Amino acid sequence: MKFFMGILCLVFLSQAGFGQGSSEYDSGIKLDLNEDGSKYVRFVIWNQIWARSTQSNPGSMINGEEANRSYDVANRRLRFLMYAQLTPRYLVFTHVGVNNQSFVGGGAPGPDALGTGANGAGKKPGIFFHDAWNEYAVILPSADKPFSLSIGGGLHYYTGLSRSTMTSTLNIMTLDAPIFNWPLIENSDQFARQMGLFAKGKYGPLEYRFSVNKPFATNLTPLNAASPDQAIAVDNNGNARLSTGGYVEYQFLERESNLLPFKTGSYLGTKRVFNLGVGFYNAARSTRSMVAGDIRQHAMKLYSADAFLDLPIGTPERKAALTMYSVFYNYNMGPNYLRNLGLMNLAVEDPNFTGSRALAGPGNLQPMIGTGNIWYTQAGYLIPTWKEKPKVRLQPFGAYTYKNFEQLQSASSQFDIGANLLLDGHHAKITGQYSTRPIFRAIGGERDGSRGDFIVQLHIYL
Repeated sequence: MKFFMGILCLVFLSQAGFGQGSSEYDSGIKLDLNEDGSKYVRFVIWNQIWARSTQSNPGSMINGEEANRSYDVANRRLRFLMYAQLTPRYLVFTHVGVNNQSFVGGGAPGPDALGTGANGAGKKPGIFFHDAWNEYAVILPSADKPFSLSIGGGLHYYTGLSRSTMTSTLNIMTLDAPIFNWPLIENSDQFARQMGLFAKGKYGPLEYRFSVNKPFATNLTPLNAASPDQAIAVDNNGNARLSTGGYVEYQFLERESNLLPFKTGSYLGTKRVFNLGVGFYNAARSTRSMVAGDIRQHAMKLYSADAFLDLPIGTPERKAALTMYSVFYNYNMGPNYLRNLGLMNLAVEDPNFTGSRALAGPGNLQPMIGTGNIWYTQAGYLIPTWKEKPKVRLQPFGAYTYKNFEQLQSASSQFDIGANLLLDGHHAKITGQYSTRPIFRAIGGERDGSRGDFIVQLHIYL
């Protein structure tokens, strides 16, 4: 009975990051397995529910009807996480859940998948493992030793590249991650994870994490191009070669916990953090293109550099805080590689549409990931309070994205603007955000303005 009651009293992801902005959460609750608490189990559960108004790309249709705009309520993330520190040297971690369930998609297949049977198009999504790994501390951290080292293996999130690539989804400052921070998402990874081995640790203010992984198999067939400049690389890694990834950052102010891989998006003024980081991901023979019948294989070479700042500002009793993050990505995924993605896209192509269609496709699809460069910057301000123990706080934010992909005729810019209504720090908040996305014409490839989405998220984690 004690165990099951403990599941309902859950905790945040790292020992140094409990209760960000919450006056109630404190250090959370762990289920001790021995008298001194050195053996324990911790739990986390969280839901993110979206209510959306989406301006559709030209030529969109939803469930057989023309759709210039759509409205829905959807399950962005429904997750459960558990990890156990068996001794100071051993840790086991599991993380399961559901993502991206809308009224037309995200459901599990079944005998009545078409129509309104038990498994309609958006019903009964399948739960799957996001993480499942074991870890061993080779060199434990201590006050007199600046160096620490842990090694582990399994389905893991230590894939490197950037801080945002390993972000926690519990405390993102904006509504969500920008998605291109996970360049392999659901292709050669499993929801931003790969199977492999990792090493992590610290050397004074320097934190590092490296991994060697076996990418999940991809097998798309490339189109046959007449000349090399027209070739388009697609995901096809055959018997995949090992990938390598890493991320190193220098922490100038307070040190962040690295017990778990998840990077905090905003500390809401509870820490003083300024970090600079660089990262990479490399995988040989990851994509293929075809020129005059000749198959060519290409490596993925991905690099990033980023900076993260989170500081309380002004007088301490006002509890104001500034959060800023900026990252530059250089992606080489083969000639003209481009992926068009849209979160919980509801639409398909309207066969009766006679206007200029979007190159990315229908619904909320946009050019998201490709060979080229991306620059992303966000900033937020936690508005000061006049109360000693404020409950409700407001954090307006904005973000800017610049993309310059090899396949497209021109670069593009897009914006996000919104605010967090923090009911109890990150543990209970309501986020509203308006986002733009660029439209390129399917014929000719010229820019055709932008479309927008307005989303309200109801977020709770315990």
